[in-house]
Amino acid sequence: MVDDPVTRLDPVATRPDVHDVVAARLAAVGQRYTRMRGKLVGVLARAGGPLSLPEILAAEPGLHQSSAYRNLAVLVQAGAVGRILTSDSGRYELAEGLREHHHHLVCLSCGSVIDVTLPAGSEPAIDTAIRAVADTTGFRPTGHRLDVLGVCSRCDRKREPGAVPGPALEGDEIGPARR
Repeated sequence: MVDDPVTRLDPVATRPDVHDVVAARLAAVGQRYTRMRGKLVGVLARAGGPLSLPEILAAEPGLHQSSAYRNLAVLVQAGAVGRILTSDSGRYELAEGLREHHHHLVCLSCGSVIDVTLPAGSEPAIDTAIRAVADTTGFRPTGHRLDVLGVCSRCDRKREPGAVPGPALEGDEIGPARR
């Protein structure tokens, strides 16, 4: 089976009410749920992971880049779509609440993003750590996102031994290198 992010389905994101929830989020910020926005939401709902703008455009041939980008910005502002910053400008996915809670492994070399769900018991430990840090600053957390930066296995195989993937990781490697 080919691992194509556009054809993998997320059972939570393909619920019929996703479009209703997105329409309500848009209305809350004074925006309409247009046909173009519906197409973008449909592409993201069918995707099994975050998509780049070129992947979105390839999945829905009638979309134009400038219109898609403007409409994605509105969907992000409305809290219907999340944007993950990567080395190749970013990836988009349905926002938290429209998909299952998950985190990301972000490759600093190629910009790929892998969705991951942490093992059972990890989320409460993360929430406890976040609350402890927040309590020292008076910050009130309402949730969390975790993007782990590094190098995907494909890029890791391509680079020279000992090479650092980019300035974002220099001196920041977590734990011993695993090969």
